[in-house]
Amino acid sequence: MNKDIIESPDEKKTRKKGFKGNIRKTALISIVMLILSGVVIYPFYKHAMTHESTDDAFVETHVVAISPRVSGHVAKVLVSDNQQIKKGAVIAEIDPRDYQVALDIATARLESAKASLNESDALVISAQQELAQKKAELISQTAGLSKTKSEVAEAKAGYSRDESDLGRMQTIAKAGAVSLQEFDHAKAQERMSRANLNSAKFSIATQSAKVLQAKAVIEAAQGKLQQAYAQIDMRKAKLREAQAAVEQAKLNLSYTNVVAPCSGYITKKAIEAGNYVMAGQNILSIVSPEVWIIANFKETQIMNMRAGQDVDIEVDSYPGIEFKGHVDSIQRGTGSRFTLLPAENAVGNFIKVVQRVPVKITLDSSAFEAGYNLAPGMSVVPSVNVSSDGSDKKVSVALSDKLEQ
Repeated sequence: MNKDIIESPDEKKTRKKGFKGNIRKTALISIVMLILSGVVIYPFYKHAMTHESTDDAFVETHVVAISPRVSGHVAKVLVSDNQQIKKGAVIAEIDPRDYQVALDIATARLESAKASLNESDALVISAQQELAQKKAELISQTAGLSKTKSEVAEAKAGYSRDESDLGRMQTIAKAGAVSLQEFDHAKAQERMSRANLNSAKFSIATQSAKVLQAKAVIEAAQGKLQQAYAQIDMRKAKLREAQAAVEQAKLNLSYTNVVAPCSGYITKKAIEAGNYVMAGQNILSIVSPEVWIIANFKETQIMNMRAGQDVDIEVDSYPGIEFKGHVDSIQRGTGSRFTLLPAENAVGNFIKVVQRVPVKITLDSSAFEAGYNLAPGMSVVPSVNVSSDGSDKKVSVALSDKLEQ
């Protein structure tokens, strides 16, 4: 048989007070939980609002491919894998004997070219002396021609005088005013003057021929001198060619020592003593100790990025260690734009894909001073504080200013 439970007024009051207390306790706990959640979540929320990060980022550096500048058999290899090397240190030695012989041959040809040039100098001096001699002979022959011309003029005057005297004698002789002896003397004098005139004319013809011959000889001597000058120019060119060949042979001999063009670490070594290497053949690489980070951010993440902004960097190889860096620059173009086969969106169906833009990040010196091994290709997660000022200008503007300078 059921019996109704009858609560007294005091019991009802107590039960209501307990119910209200539970509600207050639950509300208080909820408020505390909300406050704690806000305290915990707010830093992450604030970080997400002021930082941009990506896991598509890697360590990069200068990797210099080393190749010999001459071909030959490798005599010595002076480095090993992963060895640190200084700029100018010898990496390998190529057998220098062939190049030493080539230098000796080039040197001998240079000496021969010098001797040929000296011979040409002597020929020029001889041609100059011969030309001077022929010019002196021409002066002498010209003077002789002038003298002969004077003699012809004198002979003409004498012949004219004697011819006139003979004419007068003939006129007077007809009248019997002169003796036969005087007339014969006048005729003999006229014949002698005519002979002298003819002799003088023959002399002037001979002397003129000598002058012409002397001029022809001078022209020949001048041609010989010009030929000697041309030979000197040619042999000077041969001398310069021989000197260049000697310099090239010296360079080739020096190239038998393969030296490091920069400091760094040896990698991808593919050379051993006894190998035959060709000029331009890649024998190893040198990895520079100077490293930076290339982070491929989405194009929607770089709106507020500026050069100089602080970057927190996590390296997968060093979990729990945070490196510091700064934004150096932003590439002028997306990564896909510079691939071997850039996307062609003008044809076919287009599907929009968020592009990624490479951002160069430099590490602070503390990362290098600590001695961490940051090698190219390592994965990193950079987080850029886009709320910091960085530089006064955005990267694009700063880069434009650099280009203008």
